[in-house]
Amino acid sequence: MAVCITGTNGRRLTERWVSLDQLNIRINNNHLIDIIIKQDFCSYMQPIVNFAEEIVGFEFLLRPLPHGSRFQPYELFELARQAGFHSFLDRAARISAIETGAKLLPGGIKRFINFLPSSIYNPMYCLTHTFEVISRLKQDPQDFVFEVVETEKIDNIPHLQTIFAEYRLQGMQVALDDVGAGYSTVEVMSTLKPDYVKIDRSLISYCDEDPVKQKVIRDIMNLAGEFGGKLLAEGIERREEYQFCRDLGMDLGQGYLFGKPEKKPPGDFSCTV
Repeated sequence: MAVCITGTNGRRLTERWVSLDQLNIRINNNHLIDIIIKQDFCSYMQPIVNFAEEIVGFEFLLRPLPHGSRFQPYELFELARQAGFHSFLDRAARISAIETGAKLLPGGIKRFINFLPSSIYNPMYCLTHTFEVISRLKQDPQDFVFEVVETEKIDNIPHLQTIFAEYRLQGMQVALDDVGAGYSTVEVMSTLKPDYVKIDRSLISYCDEDPVKQKVIRDIMNLAGEFGGKLLAEGIERREEYQFCRDLGMDLGQGYLFGKPEKKPPGDFSCTV
């Protein structure tokens, strides 16, 4: 079955084959599928700070348009995967983040952008459009950090190494999300040697009170130090967590203590903890 769909901005999504299961999913979820095809979403940004309390970057997160149809980002990506639109949505989300950062952020501020390894079956081909947009918007490749999305099971390490190599070849950096929980194990980190190691929020939550978590965090830090990976603590919500991570010598922090995801960055890029 051949399907040709035209989304917003004149972009075309062409498929040579759609399974009956995928077709049924699309029919039964046409409202959400319409959001994907029309790209009725935008990118919010959550601050990433160093422990001098300075904003040094933002993670970009997919969100509904302010006056658009509501959706949960995780559910949208899961539906896209089931319906065969995950590559299209993953690329569209990356482009949205790049374009938003180009409009709102000055040079020198890091932009952390998620990606699905399974959507990039051929890095040299699949990432071409991403690199072209960065070039067209005259953005510095060194400002970009592409991170493996947290919901993606990492079971093909050589493929992910190839993706990392392609990003780095273009002058960009890479990050591994949720280290210490789920699929982002310490062993995966040791093999991939990402530029940034994002420690999972489950380890950071009340880490100041939990000796077991503290040991795991120190082990991750020691291993990351062997290949020069920068440590980023995710999900910091309490001042005590912030102080523990700072005293331990982590590089960066992220969480509601510093700021929630917002449509625009703070005007002066200040952060007071």
